[in-house]
Amino acid sequence: MIRIGIRDDSKAFLNQIKDMIELWNDKPQTIVTELFEDGDTLIQSHKKKPFDLLILDIVMPLLNGLDTAKEIRSKDKAVKIIFLSSSSEFAIDSYSVKASNYLLKPVHPEQLYICLKECIEEMNFSSKTLSVKISEMVYRIPLSSIEYVEAQNKHVCIHMKNGKSLLTSEPLYLLENKLLLSDGFYKCHRSYIVNIHHISKYSSKEVTMHSNDKIPISRGLRNSFETAYFSVLFGKAGENE
Repeated sequence: MIRIGIRDDSKAFLNQIKDMIELWNDKPQTIVTELFEDGDTLIQSHKKKPFDLLILDIVMPLLNGLDTAKEIRSKDKAVKIIFLSSSSEFAIDSYSVKASNYLLKPVHPEQLYICLKECIEEMNFSSKTLSVKISEMVYRIPLSSIEYVEAQNKHVCIHMKNGKSLLTSEPLYLLENKLLLSDGFYKCHRSYIVNIHHISKYSSKEVTMHSNDKIPISRGLRNSFETAYFSVLFGKAGENE
């Protein structure tokens, strides 16, 4: 699912863009849109739950589209941005926030679809990542670089295969929804999610990671862990690193 935040000071135009997206017949995946008439509300919403893509009118009262993008980009290096404008005079400025595209109004549906498709293809190319907030910045971490994830009181520690670790305040249950078995992850204990590709061996009570860290397996999950382990290995042969 792709989440898109759309900002313009015209309700009619906001609904027009939303309708265009909903009428896109061959969209590559499910798209959910949220509409905003001011930049501050969009910024606050993005902080709570980051969007994958932003569509911003660049000329706006108070906090304009470019300033909105700069504020968001200072905390999120990954979000895609498409600018809309009735003039091309700000096109050069859009490069300062690494905008993916700049469309002139009135927007033609096919132009919008081409831009959206390009953005989604870029996101899918690097989709095997975990989006997580660390020290007020949103990072996208390659899944293959994650060895295991550990809940530690009010924080979650992401242990990397290079020996480094990252702390996030996002709760484990939210990360559990992002770290899926289809990508090799399994929650073997209430405090741990392991990357099966980085397990060197296991027993009925614990797994040993490539780093030699030992992770407990909850008693009630022993059978389901083994099923998950072999389904990942046999279902994705050749992906072990």
